[in-house]
Amino acid sequence: MANVSSVPDFLVVGAGIFGVTAALALRQRGHEVALFDPGPLPHPLAASTDISKVVRMEYGADAQYMAMVERSLAGWHAWNEAWGERLYHETGVTMLAQQPLAPGGYEYESYQLMRRRGHRPERLNGDEIARRFPAWRAGAYVDGYFHARGGFAESGRVVSRLVADAAAAGVRLHAGQAVVGLAQEPGRVTGVQLADGEMVPAGQVLVAAGSWSSLLVPALAPYMKATGHPVFHLRPADPALFTPPNFVVFTADITHTGWYGFPLHPSEGVVKIANHGVGQVLHPSNDPRVVTAEDEARLRAFLADTFPALLDAPIVYTRRCLYADTLDEHFWIDRHPELAGLWVATGGSGHGFKFAPVLGDLIADALLAEPNAWLARFRWRALTTDTSGEEAARFHGQR
Repeated sequence: MANVSSVPDFLVVGAGIFGVTAALALRQRGHEVALFDPGPLPHPLAASTDISKVVRMEYGADAQYMAMVERSLAGWHAWNEAWGERLYHETGVTMLAQQPLAPGGYEYESYQLMRRRGHRPERLNGDEIARRFPAWRAGAYVDGYFHARGGFAESGRVVSRLVADAAAAGVRLHAGQAVVGLAQEPGRVTGVQLADGEMVPAGQVLVAAGSWSSLLVPALAPYMKATGHPVFHLRPADPALFTPPNFVVFTADITHTGWYGFPLHPSEGVVKIANHGVGQVLHPSNDPRVVTAEDEARLRAFLADTFPALLDAPIVYTRRCLYADTLDEHFWIDRHPELAGLWVATGGSGHGFKFAPVLGDLIADALLAEPNAWLARFRWRALTTDTSGEEAARFHGQR
């Protein structure tokens, strides 16, 4: 039984990074909030749940996303201080390419926009790359830059802290309570249905269930798909080679390869490498999330070309991270166009976690009709099968 003692102003479905930050922000603004998730928290299948997520400022020429990250970075530092532990690690970020940077390219446009906004990325040629970052194969990457602002967040631990903060603030947590449907009357959603058949009433319902969102809100289905992307944890023979400042968060000609990764994790002792590319279309509930031998072969080919010291490193863990992709790869934060009382906050599209410190207020502003200049991009919108993805770092080509 859900044991909801009173009807909450807002019932949030999903305790990933969208849902938990929204629940916390709504509660901090004085609203009664209930948060439901199948649990445990953080949920092991949620996109948010891993040892690390990249926090990068770089979005090509896209000034809105860069502005959002600028504010998020201040929030990450504030969370470190408030929590009394460092869960955001500002190692800096390298964005390197296998050819000279040129106008129109992701790295070039990111570099130029950062400079216009007063940041100081350090341009690197091939010799400087080899000198500063010795794990990179000399000569393989000839241009790029290092930017000291950026790094990674320990994502699973961040979600755990936010769940604890939400509970402390008075959000009513219902872990282990799976929402399987919406309670409706003509033209309006009035609550949710749980897996055990119980109907839970609510003033407003926010579906923030990642790739599962379109299962609960079928009107999203034409605009979203779930894609799985391979993640590898490797244990290096020479940990010092992969420890900052010798090795930092990186993208490796990412719009042509999809590959990105992290320095040695401070507690897990592994180097995480993953692919931000086309992925494999999956059903979020019915399909297995298996990293295949073909995925591993692609990784080994990348390592041979880029990080030869990792070529024979044992893979100690794999995961197929599920993206809640919108067709244009922008978030989806808005009310349902036909059902009053129903809102959605989803579509992280593989790049949402870095915005965690601003996501909750962004979503709360939408639900409470507060002005927010960033929200227009994320409104409910008409997309077609011809819509192209616009996330600047994503590899969109054929694998």
